[in-house]
Amino acid sequence: MNSPQHCSLLTKREREIFQLLILDYTTKEISQKLNISEKTVRNHISNTIQKLGVSSRSQALIELLRLDELSLH
Repeated sequence: MNSPQHCSLLTKREREIFQLLILDYTTKEISQKLNISEKTVRNHISNTIQKLGVSSRSQALIELLRLDELSLH
């Protein structure tokens, strides 16, 4: 269980985007669902990849799961 004090690496929007990536949404589908541009979705993904020091979306997803930043449900 995450306590309310848990300090997240992700912003609320980054978390939303990566939760949708786990569910196999495409960049286009995420942009439509969240009412933001595809470029904005890609920017959030790039920022997260940089924060984590990884080189791909899939590595970022694995790292976020490992760090308990995301869950598979």
